[in-house]
Amino acid sequence: YSKGKAFLHSHSFTGTPLGCRAALATRDLFAQFDVMASNRKLAQLMWEGTGELRSHRHVAEVRQQGMVVAIEMAKNARTREPFPSAERRGIKAYQYALKEGVLLRPLGNVLYFMPPYIITPREVELMCRVATEAVNEATHG
Repeated sequence: YSKGKAFLHSHSFTGTPLGCRAALATRDLFAQFDVMASNRKLAQLMWEGTGELRSHRHVAEVRQQGMVVAIEMAKNARTREPFPSAERRGIKAYQYALKEGVLLRPLGNVLYFMPPYIITPREVELMCRVATEAVNEATHG
């Protein structure tokens, strides 16, 4: 962690018979339901729900690609000066959110979430509200 590197890996279930069967079942669900239309609506809710963070004094950027949102916390949002890595601001936000029932993934000072496609609009609202609270908690002081 102190070197600012993240360990990224593939999923261990890739290519196994069970993983392949799950992929085929998922493909069937995509054929049966208009998942992408639903996702576009949920993604819009996620963007709207993180709106307050885009003007937060300690958020340099809120990025989104489909159902993935990343929130980059910074000591100074305007200059993008990062918080010192030793302060572990991302972990602080993660811990706050976890207590509130929301799983955010911290990568240094960047939080991101990628909810399952079965998430409901109400759960998206909760996730976004807790993410905002978590950023406030992690960046105060």
